[in-house]
Amino acid sequence: MKKITFLLLALLIISCNEKQHDLIVKGHIKDLKKGTIYLKKANDTVIVTVDSLVINGNSQFELHSDLESPEVFFLYLDKNSSEKDRITFFADKGITEINTTLKNFVYDAKIKGSVQQKTLEEYRAIMSKMQDRNLDLIKEHFEAQKNNDTAKVRALKKESDNILKRKYLYTVNFALNNKDSEVAPYLALSEIYNARIALLDTINISLTPKVKKSKYGKKLQSFIDKIKASEK
Repeated sequence: MKKITFLLLALLIISCNEKQHDLIVKGHIKDLKKGTIYLKKANDTVIVTVDSLVINGNSQFELHSDLESPEVFFLYLDKNSSEKDRITFFADKGITEINTTLKNFVYDAKIKGSVQQKTLEEYRAIMSKMQDRNLDLIKEHFEAQKNNDTAKVRALKKESDNILKRKYLYTVNFALNNKDSEVAPYLALSEIYNARIALLDTINISLTPKVKKSKYGKKLQSFIDKIKASEK
């Protein structure tokens, strides 16, 4: 009986000593034999590593991090070469699963996790179309300049400016329509930080109390306060 009691006590102590992670990032990288996986995040203006794992034969991985509120993380793959890739994802407490391939580490990534990630992917889908058209415009602009077609250069410049305006307006509207998501202040800070203060303020005022208390909600408020203070 004493032995059983001692064993149960030992198991309880071990269980209590095991760290409970806020965030678990796990997954599989097809065809990866060797390399290092890094879980990183932004700390102010610096990207810091919060966990890492050396891959040697087993392409499954699991990484961990503390997490106070939903936040953007980066999954880096260092394939023992000068090339580095990263997958950007929005994480919340719990498990985020990322499955991808060695050949197309970023583009083949399938991410299953937070509701914030789903919201971010919805935003990216529209923005990707705008970005594709913008890349076409750059190519067409280069050709027009080479051919000294000034009329086309002006037309392409006008279209490019319109795409930029559409990007800003779409981001503002998306943030307003998702005011209950931490993605809203994140987009304000990362995509349209140089927009008119009135637009940023509109997004900030619309945020729900829960989102205002989040990491990006607080950062957006601080960012706006600094701009307003500098304008006095």
